[in-house]
Amino acid sequence: MDSKLPPTAVDPQSFQTFAEFYPFYLAEHSNLACRRLHFVGSTLALGCLVLLLATGDGYWLLVGLLCGYGFAWIGHFAFEKNQPASFRRPLYSFMGDWAMYRDIWLGKIQI
Repeated sequence: MDSKLPPTAVDPQSFQTFAEFYPFYLAEHSNLACRRLHFVGSTLALGCLVLLLATGDGYWLLVGLLCGYGFAWIGHFAFEKNQPASFRRPLYSFMGDWAMYRDIWLGKIQI
């Protein structure tokens, strides 16, 4: 267990599979404003990906990363009041972003 975590906190490094990690990821996104900011950031990031592919201009990669992570981190620090899991489990967190995005579109998660 990480010494920076409260004794009751779960260490994101403890999960062996994404299936184990995803419920933790969703619990870290319980605030509606945080989920909405993730959704907006992910949508803008997808738009930037389309622009990157259409123009070949690497500028859109930078803008897409700033949109995706910027909106998400504002959601965590301003509303959720927790540290993004991407700081300690970047791949699973990235996968969680897109799984949650899909689940929002499917109506499984409210925004």
